[in-house]
Amino acid sequence: MKSYDFICIGGGSAGFNAARVAAGLGRNVAVIDGAKQLGGLCILRGCMPSKTLLYTAEVLHHARHADRFGLKVTGARADMNAIHARKKRIIAGFARYRVDALTGGKFDLYRANAKFIDPHTLQLADGRKLRGKHFLIGTGSKISVPPIPGLKAARCWTSDDVLDLDFIPKSVLVLGGGIVACELAQYLSRIGSKVTLVQRSPNILRDHSGDASRIVQQAFTDEGIALFTDTKLQSVATIRGGVTVKFLHNGQLLTRRAAHLFNALGREPDTAGLGLAAAGVKTRPNGQIIINRWQQTSAPHIYAAGDCSGPEEIVHIAIEQGILAARHAAKVKGLKPVNWSLLLNVVFTDPQLATIGRLERDLDEQGVKYLAATHPFNDHGKSILMEANYGYVKIIAEPKRGRILGAEIVGKDAGELIHCFSAALAMRATVHDMLRAPWYHPTLAEIITYPLEEIAERLGR
Repeated sequence: MKSYDFICIGGGSAGFNAARVAAGLGRNVAVIDGAKQLGGLCILRGCMPSKTLLYTAEVLHHARHADRFGLKVTGARADMNAIHARKKRIIAGFARYRVDALTGGKFDLYRANAKFIDPHTLQLADGRKLRGKHFLIGTGSKISVPPIPGLKAARCWTSDDVLDLDFIPKSVLVLGGGIVACELAQYLSRIGSKVTLVQRSPNILRDHSGDASRIVQQAFTDEGIALFTDTKLQSVATIRGGVTVKFLHNGQLLTRRAAHLFNALGREPDTAGLGLAAAGVKTRPNGQIIINRWQQTSAPHIYAAGDCSGPEEIVHIAIEQGILAARHAAKVKGLKPVNWSLLLNVVFTDPQLATIGRLERDLDEQGVKYLAATHPFNDHGKSILMEANYGYVKIIAEPKRGRILGAEIVGKDAGELIHCFSAALAMRATVHDMLRAPWYHPTLAEIITYPLEEIAERLGR
């Protein structure tokens, strides 16, 4: 039985980066990944394929609405075979890079599933056993199927299926209003499907502010997506030629029908087959691994990172967690845990929605005083000439010195603009510090100066 200093279970963003850092620190490292294809969720079935398709749909949307710019573009349509082929070509390149890194010899790679049989021993599906001093669990998440009558038996799509479509569906019923649901619902609508989205919460994107989510909702309805929020799903049924969904909405029982059903009701940690009880690793009822601030589980020599442990399902967080775990296991000095006050989040709908740092809802709950200022995109030169009028920039600052606490942007290229605040928050900059920087005119980024100036004036300096 072979022994290692550090074993990563899962070769995705968390596991690969943990292994890379551990090997760089001189540890004897193994990576175990039993997936049919190497690469991890982000590259194969998440971030990269979805953003490839979303950008394609955005280009098509602009072509179809070129008259707003005084242009005549006729016959703009989606060639799904070409779109699918382009996506596969791009993703194959990303995956090939990850495979080369995993098989490059810096650590041993085992292509098998694994489970713990005791706190320091793994049993591989091919019969081999491995022993480890430290472990990193980075097995990600899987599609969740809530207990809605008829849902499990229905012929429904997951995000995997939507990302692999090589035809334009006539109509799609989307269950859910989270990031995946919203991004792919808009994609389907823009390539030519009739889309109905049914969300249980009062607003889509419920983890974001009501103001921001309502902007995205307005854009969706303006584009022709049938949107039902604040619902209670009753049942799903497969019928001839499609599916039906029954739900309560505004006190009425409604039924909607479509050719296809897309289950986007969320994901759950993929930890069920790992034998965690044998290793002494505790989980929450949904299978999420419980960790401390150093990514350690209830068994201190076993770490967890990424979607399987949370609390955020974001790639750059998974990478940061994996690296932290590898360094902590190697007893690197001067480490700091993940700084959640710098949390960065982007939703790639159009308009995009992006946040960073501490937001109003969090500060209100904690009783923390703050100043906030907002400026709309429909009152800014560059966004107006771009026909990008949805949304606003909001800045949140400490009320004495004006130190930036957080920001929220919903609008054109919000995912790019939010990074104007990344260094500012990390360096504990004030609104005055940011205003000392040059802001070129006319740019989208220049819109940030207006709420900065408003807060500076309110501070009286």
